[in-house]
Amino acid sequence: MKGRYLSTILVVAGVTAVSACGSNTGSTASKDIRVDYAYYNPLSLVVRDQHLLENRGYNVTWVLSAGSNKANEGLRANGLDFGSTAGSAALVARANGTPIKIIDVYSKPEWTALVVGKNSTVNSVADLKGKKIAVTKGTDPYFFLLQSLATAGLSPADVEIINLQHADGKTALERGDVDAWAGLDPFMAQTVQQQGSRLLYRNPDFNSYGVLNVREDFSSANPVAVQAVVNTYEEARQWAKTHPDELVALLASQAKVTPSVAQEELQRTALDIDPTPGPPERAVLTSIVPIAVADADIRSDEAGRGALSTIIEPKYAQRTH
Repeated sequence: MKGRYLSTILVVAGVTAVSACGSNTGSTASKDIRVDYAYYNPLSLVVRDQHLLENRGYNVTWVLSAGSNKANEGLRANGLDFGSTAGSAALVARANGTPIKIIDVYSKPEWTALVVGKNSTVNSVADLKGKKIAVTKGTDPYFFLLQSLATAGLSPADVEIINLQHADGKTALERGDVDAWAGLDPFMAQTVQQQGSRLLYRNPDFNSYGVLNVREDFSSANPVAVQAVVNTYEEARQWAKTHPDELVALLASQAKVTPSVAQEELQRTALDIDPTPGPPERAVLTSIVPIAVADADIRSDEAGRGALSTIIEPKYAQRTH
């Protein structure tokens, strides 16, 4: 398997480099596409590792997304054509002017929870009042945190939110720089297994779906390419269903975590789901709109409802059935 990793075509570490080498794909039909991969999106790892798009004749620039916020930055800056995020992050991005569409649902994950250190005296969400909490704003863990605080009658003003990228939040928790962390797998599973950290609060219903997004200008000019990407995701899904051990090994290798950490992430990640975005995703996002508006992540209820009514594009995934 390692040989295939080494043969993977250009991997770009940042959006700036991608923009410099691939800015001509948005306006004309092209075989050059820019696609992200992410450790929170196992199907993206399969598509990349097995060269499913390259085998269809596409020249792919692969970009690592460290979180939904980074994927959205790439889409907004025209550094990505396709970006994988949480549904909540996609909704907020569109409501704030990033012209993207959800074209595929890659997972139904429980990828976030509130995490505290091994020796923490915090035993409930209510105990977080006045505490420092690390989280990546604009991502599912952030909206998970807001919903979790509300269950104890707390608001963001009742805690000190420290905005850190996911991996840095894990480090801050382990160093004792913060009292809690709204985590994301595989880092969450890693700190639990290796540092004895504890999941303080879990609620699968507060996690929004994992979704694949495309820039609208790209999809308008390149519908065949969009269909090809969605088709490869479905091919990857079918492979993942029948090769669970190989998927664990792939995630462990790519994310540089132990197989047991990769296994824990995948145990919390449902991949065998309907890839067509529709009512289930819309229902989750509907509940997030007022939360995001109240927190000023979305400027108005009208903007949130407008994004909700226009963000879902099911036709590509429907064609894979």
